[in-house]
Amino acid sequence: MSRTLLATARRLAKAGGSKPRQSDLRRAISTAYYALFHIVAQDCADRLVGQGPNRPDKAWRQTYRALNHGDGKRACAQLRALGFPATLVQTGDAFRTLQEQRHLADYDPDHRVTRADALAAIAAAENGIANLRATSNKDRIAFAVQLLLRPRSP
Repeated sequence: MSRTLLATARRLAKAGGSKPRQSDLRRAISTAYYALFHIVAQDCADRLVGQGPNRPDKAWRQTYRALNHGDGKRACAQLRALGFPATLVQTGDAFRTLQEQRHLADYDPDHRVTRADALAAIAAAENGIANLRATSNKDRIAFAVQLLLRPRSP
């Protein structure tokens, strides 16, 4: 799904020739965030439940859906301090930044974006995805746990 979301975001960012519509640019930013969000949700489910024809589909779907926007953002803010690898810190930073940009694009009627803003958001999502994929399975499992499970006090 992320690949098609990125293609949609790119198409929206380039729509309108020399005079792009704010609605297209805003939707491009929102769609770029969701491309990253969905690949992270998929990766969490793949790492914690498994992938392929023998995976338990109901458990996989439940794990995929467990990624919460606000909790994910808070968890990503802690990655550097917890010693996660730079690739995942960058993915987490992209997740947080794109989520903030999406909120502005979707909810602030006075917020204006440029085509360059939209293209930068798409590039940030692509970099976040590439960095996630460049990380070891062991660290991706730890990332999934960080995103989906709340820590408890000892």
